Amino acid sequence: MSVHPSQDERRYDVVVIGGGAAGLSGALTLGRARRSVLVIDAGEPRNAPADGVHNYLGREGTPPGELVAAGRGEVRRYGGEIVAGRVATAERDGDGFRVVLDDDGGEVRASRLLVTTGLVDELPEVPGLAALWGSDVLHCPYCHGWEVRDQAVGVLGTGPAAVHQALMWRQWTKSVTLFLHTAPEPSDEEYERLAARGISVVDGTVSALESENGRLAGVRLERGTLVPVQAMVVAPRFTARAGFLGALGLEASAQEMNGMVIGTRIPVDPTGRTAVPGVWAAGNVTELTEQVIGSAAAGLRAAAAINADLTAEETRAAVEARRADFSDASDVSDASEISDPSDVSGLSDVSGFSPEAERRVSERVLGSRRHGL
Repeated sequence: MSVHPSQDERRYDVVVIGGGAAGLSGALTLGRARRSVLVIDAGEPRNAPADGVHNYLGREGTPPGELVAAGRGEVRRYGGEIVAGRVATAERDGDGFRVVLDDDGGEVRASRLLVTTGLVDELPEVPGLAALWGSDVLHCPYCHGWEVRDQAVGVLGTGPAAVHQALMWRQWTKSVTLFLHTAPEPSDEEYERLAARGISVVDGTVSALESENGRLAGVRLERGTLVPVQAMVVAPRFTARAGFLGALGLEASAQEMNGMVIGTRIPVDPTGRTAVPGVWAAGNVTELTEQVIGSAAAGLRAAAAINADLTAEETRAAVEARRADFSDASDVSDASEISDPSDVSGLSDVSGFSPEAERRVSERVLGSRRHGL
């Protein structure tokens, strides 16, 4: 459904943009902190093709859709709202933010934003590869290595990290083949390491991945040779979904691994705070190699930081309001309602509310009884 809240419902403490593990974890934490929370989710989970979520203690092997459904139920249990939609832009709106949705989805306002939109996997342009992504075409050994253990695994070389990838996947199977494709020629030392681990190296460009009955059958080389493999490892470029933050002056920056740029991310501090006051981010939009359980933990940390920030702001506002109440009093020295007027003589010089004024009033009214009546 689109988000068309009534006028009274258009302002939230926090709007969470993105409803994956990080977003739902953050929303759950904020809901339990009695904050008003809206989650806006485009319904495009990155791990949708996967059979299950792995390395998530207590949830090992859970289908991604099932984990999201459970998370949504938990968020709603604590008063959080979840709507389907895609954010077109997020803008500053006074002390808060205005979030505008695509396709006439309306707009909402929030005091704080939590961005958990994740990333897009930009795959190598090899015919037949995209159709097998998430099933027989893989990228993370910790996510999928166990599922293809002891199978014939190919590694598509697209950059200087290709040798590192091949050596990593050797942990799960003895049958690893590195297809150099567009990767640089390995050094003599790298060839030695590959040979020592029994990893085959195939030069030449890959022209296509071929399937049979919906499963990977082999790698077709440009020279015509078909090399049978059961799984193919690739290194996508990870691009943060963050274009809608441009109006706030928040842009993605490059993230490197082993000296190579692997994609773009939103820079944050350890709590998830971005360079824009009032905006936090968590999950794969900030850390490209984070797994599901880590994204959920990051969402919790960011939510706790947001709640602390809101609490500090509310406390400042309460202090200012209290000082204003004191300063608006017509006669601070009026002791007509105090049983012993002699105790409050001289209060006329106390102007407004402040820690110093509190101390002086306490001394004159309570005297030696300040720590107990």
